[in-house]
Amino acid sequence: MTAAFFVQAVLSFGLSLVAVALGVAYMPMGPWERGFLALGVLFLVSSTFTLAKCVRDRQELQEVTSRVDKARLDKLITEHDPFDTKNL
Repeated sequence: MTAAFFVQAVLSFGLSLVAVALGVAYMPMGPWERGFLALGVLFLVSSTFTLAKCVRDRQELQEVTSRVDKARLDKLITEHDPFDTKNL
């Protein structure tokens, strides 16, 4: 991930959050309905962060597991002697 992609992602998230907040603030409705929509947006944003964290954690776990498996395989390959006759 490049720095430009990260900045673009942060800016687009901030812009979309501000746009939705302004839309909720200026909708022609009562305070109870506006509060309900604001809480819905807050819940959506927090659950999005939680989901992103879970996906990232799962990917990191798979990456660590594959590295461990690769290290084990590399060790077996380096320790294997195809010309060793005592295992025959």
